[in-house]
Amino acid sequence: MKIYKTQSEVEKDIKNGVLAITGDVKFECSISIEANIDISAGNISAGNISAGDILYYAVAFVYKSIRCKSIRGKRPNSHHFALDGEVVVYGKEVSK
Repeated sequence: MKIYKTQSEVEKDIKNGVLAITGDVKFECSISIEANIDISAGNISAGNISAGDILYYAVAFVYKSIRCKSIRGKRPNSHHFALDGEVVVYGKEVSK
């Protein structure tokens, strides 16, 4: 398992504007990065997600709630939703 304890450790793994995550990873610090994050995951467990711009391919959903600056899908018929909460967008760009 890769464990990030500081912002600088995360920044060192950003290559060509992408933080590629493969396998188990744990962030033991808050992070703020200007990069895309590639995640290959079957299960993401997080207590509180507050994000900037979220761009997804076809479908994005959360069980509880998520707060983000913007969220949009790449496909014209893409869709995002929260099962037991809400998607809170505090920025300008919202599209389904």
